[in-house]
Amino acid sequence: MSTSLPPVPGAPSWPHCAHGADPVADPVGCRGIQVAGHTACLAHLAATDRDAYLNGLTPGTDIDHRGTPFTEDLLNRLLTALHDPTTGEPHIGTAWFDWATFTGDAWFDGATFTGTAWFDGATFTGDAWFGGATTFTGDARFGGATFTGDAWFDGATFTGAAWFDRATFTGAAQFGEARFETASRLGPLVCGAKVALDGAVFGQPVTVEMAAREVSCARTRWISTATLHLRYAEVDLRDAILEYPVVVAARPDPFSFHRSGNPLSEAELSGREPGVRLTSVGGVDAAHLALHTIDLSMCRFAGAVHLDQLRVDGWCTFATTPTGRGRRFPWRWSRRNTLAEEHHWRVRTARRPARAHGWTAPPSDAPELRPAAVAALYRQIRKSLEDGKNEPDAADFYYGECEMRRHDTFRSRGERMLLTAYWALSGYGLRATRALAWLGAAMTATIAVMVLWGLPVDDPKPTTTGRQAAVGQQVTLTTDTPDPVNPTGPLPDRVTGERFEKALRVVINSVVFRSSGQDLTTTGTYAEMTSRLAEPVLLGLVVLAVRSRVKR
Repeated sequence: MSTSLPPVPGAPSWPHCAHGADPVADPVGCRGIQVAGHTACLAHLAATDRDAYLNGLTPGTDIDHRGTPFTEDLLNRLLTALHDPTTGEPHIGTAWFDWATFTGDAWFDGATFTGTAWFDGATFTGDAWFGGATTFTGDARFGGATFTGDAWFDGATFTGAAWFDRATFTGAAQFGEARFETASRLGPLVCGAKVALDGAVFGQPVTVEMAAREVSCARTRWISTATLHLRYAEVDLRDAILEYPVVVAARPDPFSFHRSGNPLSEAELSGREPGVRLTSVGGVDAAHLALHTIDLSMCRFAGAVHLDQLRVDGWCTFATTPTGRGRRFPWRWSRRNTLAEEHHWRVRTARRPARAHGWTAPPSDAPELRPAAVAALYRQIRKSLEDGKNEPDAADFYYGECEMRRHDTFRSRGERMLLTAYWALSGYGLRATRALAWLGAAMTATIAVMVLWGLPVDDPKPTTTGRQAAVGQQVTLTTDTPDPVNPTGPLPDRVTGERFEKALRVVINSVVFRSSGQDLTTTGTYAEMTSRLAEPVLLGLVVLAVRSRVKR
């Protein structure tokens, strides 16, 4: 029997009913295939002929109702005629429902298709139920099918191929607990609501292509490799089981039909951004998970294991800190990549609402984590980014890890004080501007001390003295340098160009850990010693911070 799709909107390739044909308005009429031995489709048969046809069906019979318009009552009568008395459910051999129209709800719940089930181009105006114990032992073909209501395939078993290419779902597409035993491809399909693959099992390498508002893969089991090409979707991977590598990637351009190359219509999703957002990987072993060009700003990583082996490729984005500046410190909210868990922690622990401004509030089901737990998440994902040669973003996660350690009250006070000093001076060695500002402030302070108190009034001049006891005897000479004289008088009078130049020379030499050779007062000597210890450290922090941003 031909499997080619009929031309639309012309006459179909099969002998059709033509009921209601009109030479002007509709020269084709009803496109339903004629029932064998009759000139009308099942929907337009005479009542006695329809009853005779239905009474002649037995479980497992092949049926062909391509293009037939089914009401809810007619479909129920057809499936009742195919009931297997041993199971109490419909038993169908090969079924041809290509381009059929199902008005109202279509209940195939519990049916068994022992041959190929053809629903290519079919239209479901109500909910379509293929859940329960529905089993497709042959191929299940829904290519180009249109589901106006929700479509339920919960618990269905697909032992052959599952063809949903070009299928359109206006409502939800439910595949919960479904089994795809040999399917190598699912989609491309378009769903205006949610595609639920919760608890589904994929037994073979598979490629999933979907444009949908939501894709839920909670507890989905991938027994082999899988690649998910998605558009528009918010993806939930909670408790998914990944036995082999699974790639979740955002598709930059619309899906196309492989035969014609024409792009699939995404009218159900118009007005939305086509990017993909991952919401959770909690409970996932991330060692086999790879993400490519995914928005991770809302993603919750808590509960996942082996995050240090997570692959983050392409242009994956994370949440960022609020863009506003703090009142106490202008650098408090310096921009950096963060995890959603830090946002949730800061909102929960904010003592005043103003401190939570700009941070994302946690969902009601988000666990309450201690800073040590958030620090561990930062540490593992930082390792993942470093392994991927993404040093700049890894540096942001090191910053986040240190922030959580600094706020962890279970750590020793000494460690927290050290981290606080490290944060204030250079943003944990990652904020060059902050370290440079402290270096400039230290140099300015040292210059001021030198000009006002550190430089003597005049540079001491060596004095040589000696005497000769008698003619012809050796003369003894002694050279001595007087102690520097502290400056006196009003402080403004001590600020001169000459003293500033000397002070600047002393400070510059101190930064590079060299002695200037300048005579100094006692105050100046101690100031120089302090400068030679502190300022090279600050310069090193500047260099470290710059390197962390340009390292590849």
